[in-house]
Amino acid sequence: MAPSSTPLARLADAGVAIWLDDLSRERLRTGNLAELVASKGVVGVTTNPSIFASALAKGDAYDEQLRELAADGADVDDAVFRITTDDVRQAADVLRPVYDATDGVDGRVSIEVDPRLAKDTEGTIASAKSLWSTVDRPNVFIKIPATREGLPAITAVLAEGISVNVTLIFSLERYGAVLDAFQTGLEQARANGHDLAPIESVASFFVSRVDAAIDPRLDAIGTPEAAALRGKAAIANARLAYGLYQEVVADDRWKALSAAGAHPQRPLWASTGVKDKAYPDTLYVDELVVAGVVNTMPEATLNAVADHGGDATDTVTGTRQESEAVIAGLRELGIDIDEVTEQLEVEGVDKFTASWGDLLTTVSEGLSGAGEQNAAGGAR
Repeated sequence: MAPSSTPLARLADAGVAIWLDDLSRERLRTGNLAELVASKGVVGVTTNPSIFASALAKGDAYDEQLRELAADGADVDDAVFRITTDDVRQAADVLRPVYDATDGVDGRVSIEVDPRLAKDTEGTIASAKSLWSTVDRPNVFIKIPATREGLPAITAVLAEGISVNVTLIFSLERYGAVLDAFQTGLEQARANGHDLAPIESVASFFVSRVDAAIDPRLDAIGTPEAAALRGKAAIANARLAYGLYQEVVADDRWKALSAAGAHPQRPLWASTGVKDKAYPDTLYVDELVVAGVVNTMPEATLNAVADHGGDATDTVTGTRQESEAVIAGLRELGIDIDEVTEQLEVEGVDKFTASWGDLLTTVSEGLSGAGEQNAAGGAR
């Protein structure tokens, strides 16, 4: 692990789990992921359709598997499934020592259900079970979006003893529903005879996209009051979410689950790379430090924190009044954060669905090219 004097080590000492928001066959093949675990204290990995689409579009790391898949006659959906689950399985093996050392809390790798199923409860449940059994590693998280249709799927999948990363959470209202779905899932898992201790969950609360949506509205208003709120909404929203989490883990319902061996559903700060280059590149890390959370960072943000991150003092506890004032100030200016976050959920699903389409296209083209290579090789 990194020396205790480094910003990343201070962050870990403050109780923030450092995860990497990226994965590729190239990272696995070169040992880069293992190096980030060893040198930068990375203790988890998140993936999403955009990450896989980007990985497949670059380099030749997948060429050999594409040739094998083409020879097997795999269709594009099957090929994507096999490629992505293979990457996640290998990453889970890299992170397995962390999983063992933390009693299963960290060392986790996330893989997302097909985003085209975001409005399909039963389809999401079936996809989650298939991913879980195919990756076949205890330290995998199945990512399920926090859509209205996703909520009952979250409960059903947890009830099967499957660990879940709930993704695309933007609003406090939806986060409250996620916390309820999580607890209901654990209650059902216990009724089904599952040991609750190995079942882990995180709730991915998206950060920077909130500012990216609200700041232009503030700029359009153009008053000093509006300018003063630039870059404040996302952090306030996330801090209030942490307050909601604290309320849940303090109530009797959770205490009963905890007594039965359950671990809390940790808040995970996602989308922590800054979208506005005017902001410090470590903004969504330094301003969301509190014990018991995860911050999953793109590599550029991870490197920025490693280079010049803050002192990792708690920047969340005691901020409720200040955060509520930010949200109230937005409303006074005519900006309804609930309306913004609802639109962000729609856009988030659409973005991942589009990325999935890009992934399918890239793999389809790869299979076609590999098939031609195989045919040419056989003809020699």
